[in-house]
Amino acid sequence: MALVGRGCKLDLKLVSALVERGRAFTVGVVVDGSVVTRYVQSGEWQGVCGEVLGSISETIYGGRIKIAWLRRTLVALDEDSTKIERERHTWTYILQIIGGILMPDKSRTLVHLRWLLKLIDF
Repeated sequence: MALVGRGCKLDLKLVSALVERGRAFTVGVVVDGSVVTRYVQSGEWQGVCGEVLGSISETIYGGRIKIAWLRRTLVALDEDSTKIERERHTWTYILQIIGGILMPDKSRTLVHLRWLLKLIDF
């Protein structure tokens, strides 16, 4: 791929095969059991954020929050931290990974809180 645009002709069949193989890897994960889902109205996102993460984002854009806000709220844990503090810390950290690396949106600055709902039962 580094040679694209330098006189190297693309093999479209090869590119298609690579895309299909990658797609099968990312979405072809076998699921054993029921799918975890939870419906939340858009007006309830602040409540979900506060309940699960322990603090409420100052701005929620259609169910999405800023990854930078997650980074600011992720504080170091003390040795005597409670179980809920450790869970909230873990959920915040995983949500950053989802929004920044695994499932980024077009802006790469926001992450949807629907992923947080999936983490609750994880």
